[in-house]
Amino acid sequence: MQNVETIGAFRIDRICLEELIAMSDHSSSALVAGGGGFIGGHLAARLLREGYRVRVVDCKPVDEWFQVHPDAENVVADLSLLDAAHAAADGMDEVYNLAADMGGIGFIEGNKARCMLSVLINTHLLMASRDAGVDRFFFSSSACVYAAAHQTAPDLEALREEMAYPAMPEDGYGWEKLFDERMCRHFSEDFGLRTRVARFHNIYGPHGTWDGGREKAPAAICRKIAAAVINGDDKIEIWGDGEQTRSFTYIDDCVEGILRIMRSDCDQPLNLGSEELVTINQLVDLVQELAGCSLTRHHNLSAAQGVRGRNSDNTLIRKQLGWAPSISLRDGISETYKWIYKEVGYASHRFLP
Repeated sequence: MQNVETIGAFRIDRICLEELIAMSDHSSSALVAGGGGFIGGHLAARLLREGYRVRVVDCKPVDEWFQVHPDAENVVADLSLLDAAHAAADGMDEVYNLAADMGGIGFIEGNKARCMLSVLINTHLLMASRDAGVDRFFFSSSACVYAAAHQTAPDLEALREEMAYPAMPEDGYGWEKLFDERMCRHFSEDFGLRTRVARFHNIYGPHGTWDGGREKAPAAICRKIAAAVINGDDKIEIWGDGEQTRSFTYIDDCVEGILRIMRSDCDQPLNLGSEELVTINQLVDLVQELAGCSLTRHHNLSAAQGVRGRNSDNTLIRKQLGWAPSISLRDGISETYKWIYKEVGYASHRFLP
């Protein structure tokens, strides 16, 4: 049970207050907005290991957070509200905005208005960061900012950053991300707030959403195969014909990239994604191999599928940072499948070795 108290719009985890006081003389402090989510939880853990004083803010109750770090200041607040954003940014050197109402393709195609309302979070965090004298601000954008015209076939060229314009991003979620990228740029130009932007390409890994409708393809496929193995089933459903292509980025590469981008001098959006392009069928093949099974596939051609093909061109991030994501899909999916297999087993109330 979390020991919390209410201070204004916030509920503060009191367990960590003594540790926070002891850390107060550290030179760097960071707000992780959306830190109760998948990427934010991993980022907060990394910042804590580096000695930061970390404030984690999420709108979900603490018992619904993907990870809870007792050494952080854990706050429940709605950052779409300006007062809450001001309180969250107060006293912070760095702000990492990973807060958004989003999910996999099934969620974002069916919830366009909800996805676009996330502009309130970024707007208010930018305003609060400007007013609080924050040194650097990170915004988590998405490959969904790229026009569908560049993604109509499985084998089209990888997406370069300049291909976001002329603008025609994915309806709803993509427009929200592209608008917020522009807002970051103009806050930098007009107010001197140093902003950094990464366009995420399909981030996956342990401690992520794996069921409930918001999960992305790697987690969904791992869950379906794990459930089939555990329950003794011989078939799974695949959305689409499975020939749509994607690149998938492991969470450790994502966190490393966030920090490298944040600490760089590059003020333009950068792709943060793997260049290892695979079809969904190839992804299923890999997970089945790791699981030691072979299942009959039912292809649901009426399900949401997104664009036909998408891959990250990492030329610019290599030029700017001398680095790009490098963890192989096999290595990342191996860790992800093992974690999801255990989670499915726990949910099924079955014993797993």
